[in-house]
Amino acid sequence: MKLWTHCSVATMATDAAQAYGLIEDAAMVADGAMLRWVGPRTALPAELDAACTQRHDAQGALITPGLIDCHTHLVYGGDRAREFELRLNGATYEEIARGGGGIASTVQATRAASAEQLMGQSRTRLRQFLCEGVTTLEIKSGYGLELAQERKLLQVARALGQEQALDVRTTFLGAHALPPEFAGRADDYIDEVLAMLPRLHAEGLVDAVDAFCERIAFSPAQVSRVFEAAQALGLPVKLHAEQLSDSGGAQLAAHFAALSCDHLEWLSEEGAAAMAAAGSVAVLLPGAFYFLRETKVPPIEMLRRHGVAIAIASDCNPGSSPCTSLLLMLNMACTLFRLTPEEALAGVTRHAAQALGLNDRGVLAAGMRADFALWDVQRPAQLAYALGANPCLQTIFKGAPR
Repeated sequence: MKLWTHCSVATMATDAAQAYGLIEDAAMVADGAMLRWVGPRTALPAELDAACTQRHDAQGALITPGLIDCHTHLVYGGDRAREFELRLNGATYEEIARGGGGIASTVQATRAASAEQLMGQSRTRLRQFLCEGVTTLEIKSGYGLELAQERKLLQVARALGQEQALDVRTTFLGAHALPPEFAGRADDYIDEVLAMLPRLHAEGLVDAVDAFCERIAFSPAQVSRVFEAAQALGLPVKLHAEQLSDSGGAQLAAHFAALSCDHLEWLSEEGAAAMAAAGSVAVLLPGAFYFLRETKVPPIEMLRRHGVAIAIASDCNPGSSPCTSLLLMLNMACTLFRLTPEEALAGVTRHAAQALGLNDRGVLAAGMRADFALWDVQRPAQLAYALGANPCLQTIFKGAPR
């Protein structure tokens, strides 16, 4: 067993008396990949202390759960810097998408890239997350929009998780956009999505199913067909909802007991109530809000009032959030959305795990995964405070240094 001392630990436990579940002068014991004990150093049982064969002096570091990014589109080809220029010259995200840009342009670049090229580009992005203490990361497909191409993206995502010391959760986002070959035939394309899903699931490539419910993407009726197919396969669902308009996506997702609804700038009271009843997590994406220069802030007070768990994610993608820093998202969640630093940190630990349907991480407690990060800060709020800083000293993944 391994022992860490000379540290403070932000456990992020919900039943703790202190903010952040903070334990000053703490001790942590890991037995293999799991935590065996977490608490005040003076309360460490003598028999556990004696059983620890490896001892680590954290030298005063703050320890938090390993960070979790629960919404990324990390695997893609090309970039969309040209569209960035267009938006700065007055074009809207929706206008660019309707003109053949947006997701469609990334689909073209991604289809043209080999798996090896995608692996190399994505590995570079992933390593930037790794150096900031991220131990679990979700990767969506959705830039292939055809069976072989969607398979390629999911296989690259799986390979990244096998190659790097972190968990990668894969999400099938076939209903992301209408590919050009199906222009004007959205229902026919949904038929294709329904044909892809069971095959990709049978190949062990799908952990969850997502869709984009929006006026520039798919209707609630079309998304329902996808979710019914996912439900029949026993796969959890999540939804890009209420980003550009209130389409009733949150209520639809809640009807299918969605793990999460993501974006939510236009969320209604009815949608928030439905999410609360279903236990769906609100995943907020401040990088996209900032990058697209949006002005409608997600209804934070409404989410608090209904008791909806709030997660924070990078939304790493080429068009609306070319961001590879989850720490920056902490700051943006506080400055742009007015979350507290404690809410923001819960959003990339405890609530992010919930948004992925994972109950073995996101909190530091006995029986949980020994995924944690050591930080050169005195107080947890400092993680959300500094712009562009990375105080991560070390990351432990499944009980071992990374």
